[in-house]
Amino acid sequence: MTSLQYDFKDKIKNLNVFEKIMAINVLIFFIGWLIQVTQGIPREFTLTWLELPSDFFDFIIKPWTIITYGFTHYGFLHLLFNMIVLYFVSRTMVNLFPTRQSLNIFFLGIIAGALAFLTVYNVLPESYTSKVGSLVGASAGVNALLIFICAYMPYRDTQFFSIKIKLWHIGMAIVIFDVIGLFGTNQGGNVAHLGGSLLGYFYATQLLKGKDIGEGFGKLMDSIANLFKPKSTLKTVHKSKKKKMAGHNKGEFTEFNQQKKVDLILDKISKSGYESLTKEEKAFLFRAGKD
Repeated sequence: MTSLQYDFKDKIKNLNVFEKIMAINVLIFFIGWLIQVTQGIPREFTLTWLELPSDFFDFIIKPWTIITYGFTHYGFLHLLFNMIVLYFVSRTMVNLFPTRQSLNIFFLGIIAGALAFLTVYNVLPESYTSKVGSLVGASAGVNALLIFICAYMPYRDTQFFSIKIKLWHIGMAIVIFDVIGLFGTNQGGNVAHLGGSLLGYFYATQLLKGKDIGEGFGKLMDSIANLFKPKSTLKTVHKSKKKKMAGHNKGEFTEFNQQKKVDLILDKISKSGYESLTKEEKAFLFRAGKD
């Protein structure tokens, strides 16, 4: 293996999970572009097995499209905009929340967008809808992450050029633009956007109450992923009970930034008192206090 190949392989290996999702989106777009250039077949015909059809019975034949449409783009600007927004919003998410939880929000947003799209074009009378084709794009998942952040910490300030605005203002603007878009040429896309936004808002409001609505979905995805993992021939002699840190398992806890870890432990103290802390939690708080 050459040095260049090794460096490339190492960079791919060190991508975070959202960067890998972005890479898959770019790869699928590139495959469609390559076929179009070499064979003269437009992407709309080569990637049809990935797009979400508007007809419910067509969807029944291609059930995987409830996810795969979120990795498919036909226009370069559509892809570029979604990937730029996903890059910045995912950086915020993985710094403040466990990666698995962020993934749950993203994929549930894609599913919610698909369900909203299918519902509108198969339940509502045709007089209420415009004629649309199939659905493609990661916008529903991206919207779910954006609205989740805006709803989870609505009064946090963010900088927009030289102006400070609250996150809830951004969330409100996104929703308003999508509602206006229902009367434009991309009605189907905006329906999916609103489905993703609704999921993000509901997820945030429930999490603030202490309920993670994506936990079951995460376990389902884990069980599916485990089917493709090679089984170990080693027998487990002893399985120790997983210790938790401030209500999270150690894997999740280590993904938080320093301030988030401290806040979680302080929150536990406010609810249950200092004596409720484990030795590890007390040690972590002591080290953080000295930094």
